[in-house]
Amino acid sequence: MNEKHNSVDNIKSYVLPLSDSDISEMQCGEIIRLSGTVYTARDAAHKRFVEAMADGKTLPLDLADAAIYYCGPTPAADGELIGSCGPTTSSRMDDYAPTLIKAGLKVMIGKGKRGSAVNEAIKKHRAVYLAAIGGAGALYKNKVKSCEPVAYPDLGCEAVYKLQMEDVELLVATDCRGKSCLK
Repeated sequence: MNEKHNSVDNIKSYVLPLSDSDISEMQCGEIIRLSGTVYTARDAAHKRFVEAMADGKTLPLDLADAAIYYCGPTPAADGELIGSCGPTTSSRMDDYAPTLIKAGLKVMIGKGKRGSAVNEAIKKHRAVYLAAIGGAGALYKNKVKSCEPVAYPDLGCEAVYKLQMEDVELLVATDCRGKSCLK
C-alpha cells in the first residue's frame, strides 16, 4: 500500500510507484509532494526507447508504473551525488510520450504544457503529468538521495539515470481525466 499523508500544510504526499487510486485522486492544479524512484530521460533517450520498442528490443528500464523526469543532470561536483537537475521542456517528448504511456508509463515530470495527443494518452491510460519549476535545478538537486547511471552513457548528461528523490513539490498539470491546467 502506498504511504500517503497530509502534512501540516495540507499538501498530499505520495510515494512511487503510484497506485491507480493515487493517480485517480490527483486533481489538476493541485500541489503534491512526491518521493521515490524516478528515471531521467530527455528527447534523445525517448527516441531510443521508441525505436527499441519498434524493433522488439528490451528497454533499459521497466515502463510499467514508472516515473520519468524530463531532466539532463549536469555532472556532480566532488563529493556530491548529482549536479543541477532541473526540468526540461516537456513538449520535446510529445512525439514519443503516447507510445510510452501505452506501454505503462504512469508519471511524467517536466515543465510546460503538453500536446493534445499526450493529454489524450494520459486520459486513456490513466497516467499523470506533473510540472516542476523551471530554473530550480539547484533546489531539485537537494531532493536527490541517490543517483546511478542506467543507460545510454554516450548521451552525456542526457543519459538515463535512476534517482531516488524525496519530498519534491510538483503541480498536477494534467490529471488522469486529461484535464490540463497549463494554457
